[in-house]
Amino acid sequence: MTPSNPSQGPHHARPAWVEVDLDALASNLRTIRADLPARVRMMQVVKDEAYGTGSVTVAWLAVANGVDAFATFTVGEAARLREAGITAPILLLGERTPDEFGWLVRHRLEVCVGSIDIAGALNAFAERSGTRIPVHLKVNSGMNRFGLPWRSVSDWAPVLAGLRHLEFAGALTHFAQSDELDKTFARLQLGRFEGTVAALRSHGIHPACLHACNSGGCLDLPEAHHDMVRIGILPLGVYPSSVCRRLEGLRPVMSVKARITGLQWLEPGDTVGYGMRYRAETPRRIAVLPLGYGDGFPRVRNEGVALLQGRRVPIVGGVSMDAVTVDVTDLPEVRLGEEAVLMGRQGSEEITAHDVATLKRSVSYDILTGWRSRLPRVYRGGGL
Repeated sequence: MTPSNPSQGPHHARPAWVEVDLDALASNLRTIRADLPARVRMMQVVKDEAYGTGSVTVAWLAVANGVDAFATFTVGEAARLREAGITAPILLLGERTPDEFGWLVRHRLEVCVGSIDIAGALNAFAERSGTRIPVHLKVNSGMNRFGLPWRSVSDWAPVLAGLRHLEFAGALTHFAQSDELDKTFARLQLGRFEGTVAALRSHGIHPACLHACNSGGCLDLPEAHHDMVRIGILPLGVYPSSVCRRLEGLRPVMSVKARITGLQWLEPGDTVGYGMRYRAETPRRIAVLPLGYGDGFPRVRNEGVALLQGRRVPIVGGVSMDAVTVDVTDLPEVRLGEEAVLMGRQGSEEITAHDVATLKRSVSYDILTGWRSRLPRVYRGGGL
């Protein structure tokens, strides 16, 4: 398992790291599980290393805390879970290509199907292989990326009904706007999905598991829970928007931390960093944190804060590839090696993923998945 101390082992010698609180993750999963009806299963989306937290470690913990199945986007992501011993069902989101079909069988994967051409090719491959492949029919109810169009179900349902080597393990759709206050379009999509499922059944296709809800739908659309919900960002203690329902006790799992590796005194007129974007007007003390946009921190200039000694300290100058500089003039006791927080909590102060996303003019999903692999993942709790 990953060492729990960032100073342990050569991989963790770097004084900057992503910290993952496994106790918080386990608690969050139990909280979500308790909020759902007992009949509704939980599928955790662990694509892109479980949104940057580490898919294998997260999946093992999730299995022990109420998660019934997993979803990834690539075959490689799913194969890594299988190789680590995860035996729970794994659904591949998106669309597959014929050169991936063999891997589906080899790793016992379930697969989304959103086109008649791919369904036919899968069926032919399954027939040649002497097997049946479990598929989840993806219904395009308005997201307009992947999926069989809801409008023309009467055209494609009879074709699917004739594919005898596919096992219809599920049917799903994906909401375009489930985490907004106005649920009008989400409910329109839900109606389209349910109408499509009814049409499928009239053609003799009876998907074993219906699922529509992402994290926003899980929170705010109980009428759409069906047999299973797909949760990705919610177990990490990050809400998909500022307006969706809150769950008591949910807390963030991921933090980003660094130790001070440089201290500089500035005289009036001195500047900091590339482009000389910050100029001191009075004597200032500057601390250097050894991470930057090369690690996924937004490339900002004189924007944002870090936490030191439980207080907010402003970022000054431009963030470079490997360094963030902060003004610690008002913290005279700060010393080399002291721990700073770039995302997460310290004392009573907190910098959230949404706060960092605001700096980057992006969304929290981008921030969580954007912390690069050269930042070690350090796991706390969870029995480690």
